[in-house]
Parts: sequence; C-alpha cells; structure tokens
Amino acid sequence: MGTAHRKRLRKISEKPDLFDQLPDDLVLHILFKLSSSASCPSDFINILITCKRLKQFALDPLVLSRLGVKTFAVKAERWSDSSHQFLKQCANAGNREALYTLGMIRFYCLQNRGSGASLMAKAAIKSHASALYSLAVIQFNGSGGSKNDKNLRAGVALCARAAVQGHIDALRELGHCLQDGYGVPRDIVQGRRFLVQANAKELALSLRSMLTWKPQQQHVDEQQNLQYACSVMGTPITGCPLLSDFGCNVPAREVHPVNEFLKEWFESRPEMLDHGLRLCSHRGCGRPETRPREFRRCSVCGTVNYCSRGCQALDWKLRHKVECAPMEQWQGVLEDGGDNGIGGMVEIEEGEDVALVG
Repeated sequence: MGTAHRKRLRKISEKPDLFDQLPDDLVLHILFKLSSSASCPSDFINILITCKRLKQFALDPLVLSRLGVKTFAVKAERWSDSSHQFLKQCANAGNREALYTLGMIRFYCLQNRGSGASLMAKAAIKSHASALYSLAVIQFNGSGGSKNDKNLRAGVALCARAAVQGHIDALRELGHCLQDGYGVPRDIVQGRRFLVQANAKELALSLRSMLTWKPQQQHVDEQQNLQYACSVMGTPITGCPLLSDFGCNVPAREVHPVNEFLKEWFESRPEMLDHGLRLCSHRGCGRPETRPREFRRCSVCGTVNYCSRGCQALDWKLRHKVECAPMEQWQGVLEDGGDNGIGGMVEIEEGEDVALVG
C-alpha cells in the first residue's frame, strides 16, 4: 500500500508544469508587452526571482529595451555596482530611459562628464524629451566646463526639440529665451505664446492627475512650510502645493526618478559640494553646480539659485514667491558682521541674474 502511494506521488510530481509548455516566443512577447508597466523596481525583480526560465527571458535585450522609467527608480542609498551594471545592460539594449538615467547619474554624480553626456545624447537621438532638455541646460550653463563653454544657440535648439515633444519645462524655457532675447532674436509675442502653452499643458496634466492624486507627506510638509512663511511675512495664500498661472490650485507634477536620485545623492554626500558648489534651489531638480557660480540667482533676494528658468518658475510658484525678500533686508545683517555666507549668496555674477516670474 505504501509503495503504490509513493508511485502515485512520483507520477504527480513528474507531471510537467503548464508554464514550461508555453512556447518561448509567446512568453517573450508577454514580457515585452508588460515590461513598461512596472510601477517600481521590485516588480521587475519579482520576475527575475520567480524561476530560471522567466529570468532568462526577462533579461533578453528585447524586454530590457521596453522597461519603463519606474523600473529604474533606484534609491541613492541603495546604489551599487550591480545597479550600475543593470542600467548599463538596459542602456546597451537601447532603452531610452536607461540611457537618460545612467547619463544623468554619470554626468552629475559620478562626474564622468563625457560618458554621461554621450548617453544622454543617445537618448536624445531617440527623441527622449527630458534628455533633450537636460542637454539644453548643460549648454546654457556650460556644465562640466568653464563659463566660456556656454552655447546659448545650441541650448535654444535643444529646447525647441524638447518643446516639440511636449516637454513643459522646455516650453517654458524657450518662452523666456524668446522674451529676453537669450540665445535667440527677441520675440516677446512668440515667447508669451510658449509660456501660455506651457501653463496650459501643466494645467491639463495636473487636472488629469487630480483624479488619482493623494497627498504625500512631502506635499503636506511643503504646505505647512508655506503657511508658516506666509504667517511670518503677512502674505495671504490659498491652496498649494502648486499655484497654476491660471489661478487654479493643482498638485505638483510628479518628479522624475533620476531627479530624486540626484537630490538624495548630494544631500547624503555633502563633501561632493565643496568649493562653494550648490544644488539647484528647486526641490524637484537635484542638479548640482559643476563649477562655482554656475547657476543664475534670484535678482531680488540673491539667496536662491537655479539651473534653468524652468526650475525658477516652478520654485517661484511652489514656495519662493512667499519667501523672496529684497536684498536690502540683509544689509543690517551684513553691516553687523553677520555670517559671511549670506554675503556670498547675495553676490550676483555679472550677466547671470534672472528676473522673477510674476
């Protein structure tokens, strides 16, 4: 009786798995279709650890080329050689998001400027809007080089390509360039049209996201900070975290994972920002200066600096509008022998100040 029972169990255990009977091309096609829908890195990791066959197909270049942006949302504290190799493997497969993410990390965090710019350029060739805009910011600032390495015309051209892809910050940057005659012949009317178009896209995107948006702790903290600043300065405010130029209270746009990575990376490694280097004051950016006084500063208070007009406009609406105070308010502190760091912040490099967005 016992022998018959063991034979029956052996037959059951030897029965082939239905998954193993699926054709390879069908499994590969399913993973190819699902690869872009991952909501976090763990979604893809769960596939890798399921079984050897799924791992083999998940690491196929065809699947890696379609992985979505949230698959690469690695935390700076968890960055490792394996993370680097995985991004490199996806970039070699032609994944646009991997090319852009690894390019940003190499350019700013690992300070491998040439390799980082090359990877972003490959993503830009594939019409990746954020890569086009990031390359424009590099050209506007001469990042990785000297002030003489700025190429305003190239920056405007890259912004225009990103704007065609519907990139909101690129539209806003291009609008300000046209209004100010910055790297392009001045055209106030056309510049204003781009700014209106940027705000319209921002509003439409925010209204769509409001259907599923839930306040996170970061948004709650920003709201409390704004309310405190308003109480100190006596400025009334309603709503937040983002006040649209159309007067509607809408949630802030979702930050790209690589910008979160940059911010976490440099906040946890302050020694990398020595010699007076600073981060862009817009909290959703994370870009650092690659040389002292690279970024433009607020021409009113001089206490904040931005890598681009797009970041300045967003930060103005998010928080700086209620915090900005003319530099005359710092004179008493400076004359009384206050912190020299404040004086350094107020100092504005010639031709580098920017006007506030009203």
